Amino acid sequence: MQKNLIVLGIVIGLAGLLWPWLSKLPFGRLPGDIVIDKPGLKIFFPITSMLLVSGLISLLMWLFRK
Repeated sequence: MQKNLIVLGIVIGLAGLLWPWLSKLPFGRLPGDIVIDKPGLKIFFPITSMLLVSGLISLLMWLFRK
């Protein structure tokens, strides 16, 4: 558990350092992500993006368990 938390902390730290470049990726603006933008209200449902993230995490977990 401690090793997993350390790795998670490092990944979050790297994401923070690389954010200027990561924000330019189309992640969060994929087809299937729902955005409701009205005056005074903005709602964002990243359905496709979260499916992609879930698939990548599942793949990584499967690869590391072998």
